[in-house]
Amino acid sequence: MSTVVSRAARPIAAHILALVIGAVVAATAVLFFVTYSGPPPMEPPRPLFAVADALRGSPPPGRRAPPQRDFGRDRPLTVARTDAAPPPRWRESADAATAARIAALLRVPATQVIANTELRPRRGGRELFGRFTVAWRTGDGWRVVRNATGPAFTRWHANTLAAMALAIALLALPAWALARAVSRPLRELARAAAAAQAGAARPDFPTGGPAEVRALTAAVGAMHDRLASHAEGRTAMLGAIAHDLGTPLSRLAFHVDRLPESLRDRAMADIDEMRAMIADTLRFARDESASGEAVRLDLASLIDSLVEDMAVAGAPVTARPGERAVVRGDAGALRRLFANLIDNAVRYGGEAAVAWRVEGGTVCVTVADRGPGVPATQAERLFEPFVRGEASRNRATGGTGLGLAIVRSITARHGGSVSLGPRDDGAGAVAAVVLPLAR
Repeated sequence: MSTVVSRAARPIAAHILALVIGAVVAATAVLFFVTYSGPPPMEPPRPLFAVADALRGSPPPGRRAPPQRDFGRDRPLTVARTDAAPPPRWRESADAATAARIAALLRVPATQVIANTELRPRRGGRELFGRFTVAWRTGDGWRVVRNATGPAFTRWHANTLAAMALAIALLALPAWALARAVSRPLRELARAAAAAQAGAARPDFPTGGPAEVRALTAAVGAMHDRLASHAEGRTAMLGAIAHDLGTPLSRLAFHVDRLPESLRDRAMADIDEMRAMIADTLRFARDESASGEAVRLDLASLIDSLVEDMAVAGAPVTARPGERAVVRGDAGALRRLFANLIDNAVRYGGEAAVAWRVEGGTVCVTVADRGPGVPATQAERLFEPFVRGEASRNRATGGTGLGLAIVRSITARHGGSVSLGPRDDGAGAVAAVVLPLAR
């Protein structure tokens, strides 16, 4: 069953192109607004004769006051009188050329004028730009003219920042919507893919999002269907093999009964081992593709019941009581999971000690033994099918190597994890199963 696309979706490239065009339009609008709201605050150029008039106190007879240029933020010159001589640093950094021109306008010796300028005069030396201070020594002290210092933050700055903030706010909304439109179905697809298990019900794959995301969802859904079909076919094949092998094994057992007793017992043991291996393999395939009903159940009660049943049957297994832990899952599969772990602990470690504890939103169940332990390099490999820690392949000391593979398959189907390692005291091994609590 493939994912159905309800309606045509635009590709991600179209969303990104629209967002880029919107950003360009917004940036252009801000630029026009800033341009037409007036020039940025700046100190207007000051003609030298205006500075000389300010030092003199008024224009000479016959000269009009200099016209004000529209720089948007013209400020008057500051004129002060002082008896103190200018500090030495004035003379060290003085602009002699400008001082000489102003002195000529004042018709006084150049030695009576000191000029400090931030920028050298332009337009043939007829105007001053930037910050400047000019002092004229007169008979009654010094006259000092400087351009006033304006505020650092003006209305022009406020308008510019407001326009930029508005543009960012307007662009943030579609950008956030685009990010959500792309990331939300991807997150849902990742969750659905993580929950997909062979034999389990088909997860609900998302159907929304851009065209590329919908195509990816459809491809993942089709891949899940193919894998599920493959798993079902494998299970059917193993079932057919087990069924077909049953008849020749029965005929072989009939003929073995006619052998001498010493040979008959060994031959029957081999036949029983073959039947057990076929049964274990078929059970493993069915566990992987099983889709039992998931219900809310008390894991503590399930483990207590399992341990009691196995102890009555003579297995050296104990359980340390723990708090109540409610999970959601298949009771039969979970019972088989812990039964396999306990059986492994008893077989390889001589005993099994079961305990559990609730940590946050999960429950951790441990099954410990007192055996030789498991090498760290071999622990992960033991969960693979047909891999055994005991390499002799003797059924007296081990099974077919499917017990831990079944444990991992059931654990994964319930959204949990399983690990195997040494005990804290180093005397044996411990298997830990972590399952999510029911919500």
